[in-house]
Amino acid sequence: MWPDQTNTQELLDQVKAGDADAVDRLLARHREPIRRMIDLRLDPAIAQRLDASDVVQEVLLEANRRLKDYLKAPAMPFHLWLRHIAKDHVIDAHRRHHQAQKRGVNREQPMHRPGWSDRSSLDLAGQLLDQDLTPASAAIQEEMQCRLREAIAQLDDDDRDVILMRHYEMLANQEVAATLGLTEAAASMRYLRAVRKLRDLLAPPA
Repeated sequence: MWPDQTNTQELLDQVKAGDADAVDRLLARHREPIRRMIDLRLDPAIAQRLDASDVVQEVLLEANRRLKDYLKAPAMPFHLWLRHIAKDHVIDAHRRHHQAQKRGVNREQPMHRPGWSDRSSLDLAGQLLDQDLTPASAAIQEEMQCRLREAIAQLDDDDRDVILMRHYEMLANQEVAATLGLTEAAASMRYLRAVRKLRDLLAPPA
């Protein structure tokens, strides 16, 4: 999902050398990954009132303003720094729009956003659901994805977040650990715990 880090570092070096065009290229390369990260987390009801593109634009504008400070002391890879900014903006968007719940915003709507890749959903569902046969029909695939989305929606915030990072943003465990401020062992344990809860939610009733 995220751009190649080697190419990103080359662009960061060009930015440090004073290449203004490199800033535009750097941010442009990350626009779609940031949009997907936001789509994964933006409340569907709020998304009816707020265009994700507006949030993406706010994130990139803030990143542009803070880029020089980041380059002075890059404490984490650029894409993790950028998604931290994005996550703050998603939290702010939810905070600003929560009052609209009284006017019909409902958090119980299905968690089906553009960032939910069909391929990612099928891959994860295939790992968690006990399937005798590989689903071939579109109807069966859609049912699997629907069950998975409903189960993920029932997870608590921490468990849901680590599932989204690992399976939809395709972050490695090391990157998840850096994002959450955990050791790699602790991040791995959090992920395994979330997978167990997700598998239990998907298990058929006894």
